[in-house]
Amino acid sequence: MKPGVGRLRFADEAIEMPKVTKKMLSRILSYYNPYWTRMLLVIGCIIVTSILGLVPPILIKNIIDKALPQKDLKLLSLFIFVSIGITIILGLLQVAQSYLSIWISKHIMLTMKNQMYSHLQYMSLNFYSAAKPGEITTRLTSDIDGIQDIFNSTVVNALSSIFVLFSTALVLVIMNWELAIVGMIILPIFIFPTRKVGKLKWKIATQSQEKISDLNQIIQETFSISGAILTKIFTKEQDEYEKFEHTNEEVVNLQIRELVVGRWFWMTITTFIAIGPMLIYFYGGFLFIKGEISIGSIIAFVALLGRLYSPVSQLSNIHIDVTRSLALFNRIFDYLDQKQEIEDNLDAISFGPIKGKVEFEKVHFSYNGEVKVLEDISFSVDPGTMVALVGPSGAGKTTITNLIPRLYDVIDGSIKIDDMDIRNVSLESLRKQIGIVMQEPYLFNDTIEENLRYGKSDATEEEIIRACKAAYIHDFIMTLPQKYKTLVGNRGIKLSGGEKQRVSIARVILKNPRIIILDEATSSLDSVSEEYIQKAMVPLLSNRTSFVIAHRLSTVLASDQILVIENGIVEEIGKHEELIKKEGLYKQLYETQFRSQKK
Repeated sequence: MKPGVGRLRFADEAIEMPKVTKKMLSRILSYYNPYWTRMLLVIGCIIVTSILGLVPPILIKNIIDKALPQKDLKLLSLFIFVSIGITIILGLLQVAQSYLSIWISKHIMLTMKNQMYSHLQYMSLNFYSAAKPGEITTRLTSDIDGIQDIFNSTVVNALSSIFVLFSTALVLVIMNWELAIVGMIILPIFIFPTRKVGKLKWKIATQSQEKISDLNQIIQETFSISGAILTKIFTKEQDEYEKFEHTNEEVVNLQIRELVVGRWFWMTITTFIAIGPMLIYFYGGFLFIKGEISIGSIIAFVALLGRLYSPVSQLSNIHIDVTRSLALFNRIFDYLDQKQEIEDNLDAISFGPIKGKVEFEKVHFSYNGEVKVLEDISFSVDPGTMVALVGPSGAGKTTITNLIPRLYDVIDGSIKIDDMDIRNVSLESLRKQIGIVMQEPYLFNDTIEENLRYGKSDATEEEIIRACKAAYIHDFIMTLPQKYKTLVGNRGIKLSGGEKQRVSIARVILKNPRIIILDEATSSLDSVSEEYIQKAMVPLLSNRTSFVIAHRLSTVLASDQILVIENGIVEEIGKHEELIKKEGLYKQLYETQFRSQKK
């Protein structure tokens, strides 16, 4: 066992208990609003069962005090028949109540997961660059799954316990107020320790979910195709296993402690539950000897006492369950409350067909609001022209292209398309005008056809084939056993780099955008794949405004304008011949990066 495993420490100052505010409770209960009619049915079932549950003990009293002493078989049969009938009705009502509460809880989980997924879909890239994939998965799945009991049983049990408690207490007082006091004298013991138990459970639950996130992170990283290859190449299987084993053991230890915490408390409660009836028998026997109560009343009292202790015990446990659930609600609401940085303005208009003119006007940008990445960037691109972005690694080329579809927002200045500030245009209509071919093309683990339809979901078979022919990938696809129905594997692992790139180009051709952003990815490909990609670029870039992060001299020479970027600043703008004559940064790049490619 590694140091620290199995020895869990909790610092009060490190983990603060959330306050149960009216706002939080209102937010939790708001998830019931769409299902209020079914909740009324559940409450109706609870009221009826809490009242009918009082009848069998009263019938027992009458059996012992009336039917048996009078040797009245007809009366005895009636009491027993009614008791059996009520028991059956109670069972049916409980089944209906259980079905309704489960149905409501599952649909609330459905709503919460949909809400979380939709919210995360619109988070900016800043969020995804900082968040761990394992953490996102945990909050979307196990965190939400972990609170379903509070909807499925906790709220229902709380309502049921309250109705049963008050109705039973009322009947006990009516039957004999002295015995009622004796039976209720131990009730405070059920309540006082619950706060401490609940607080400890909350702390353990918080750490447990954090460790589960770490575990999910390890699984996602090591079992992704890139992670699996890296692990094998560097022979780190054993190291990764030990890391997983260590974290998995921490999760198990936390979960065990969460399950056993408070067992001493519940053992004490159980003991006092057993003592209660003994006190009733003792004091009830004393009253019977004095002739103040019947035997049937004592037995009915003991039976009703179980109905009194059970809801108090459940209410104590509910307090602990609610406190524990707050750890999960805090994590869920923490994500739901994170601001979506890139949003439509209230008066955002929808872009129609555009010409493709792009202007940067004194654009400044920073990822964290402190260190500037781009500073005072200004340039203009005419419709249908190609711009090559060149510069050292980390100069800000990719950042410039990411600002055009508003994957990030500028902190100062503006970006305009066809003289319209892109912040005044709806995101959907803006991004429909833009196509991106990434340096590392991403394909879903689905068929080639479905990956292509990501560019145009309603594309006809003829359109798909036409796009693939334009991307020089159709002939290859037709050699595959399942042709367009072929599964590409995780991240397209079954295809080569060049094949994946051409599929991604065909996908963008299907989308038919007016603006193309291309992080040219031919430098690491073999000469045959590179030749195909270069051919595929022709229909992709034809008559479209294009921004190409250039790694090849041929691309630079073919461009209508070159932006030379260094340290987040546009150092030079012009064509190849103009920039060569300036004896500036571009000429240095040409001498060091591009000249060797010239044939």
